[in-house]
Amino acid sequence: MDLEKDRHISMQTAEEYARAVNAKLYNTSAKLNKGIEELFSDLTQRMLEKTPSTPNISDTSGVNGRTGISIQQNPTNPTANNGCC
Repeated sequence: MDLEKDRHISMQTAEEYARAVNAKLYNTSAKLNKGIEELFSDLTQRMLEKTPSTPNISDTSGVNGRTGISIQQNPTNPTANNGCC
């Protein structure tokens, strides 16, 4: 939209590829605020449709036969062993 003159791949090629891989193509511009709301609304709707109605969580036995979810604490310093920064 706002960078149409800088496009390296034609819309026709992009549309054909999207059809070939069963994807949806969104034409957006954050600068012009065009297509952004449609993009996120559509993606949100698609994610909700694909989300199972019951979460895939392993239950743990609790007090009085109740079930719950086991929560594990993250390491206090997760970047200590990965050599980054």
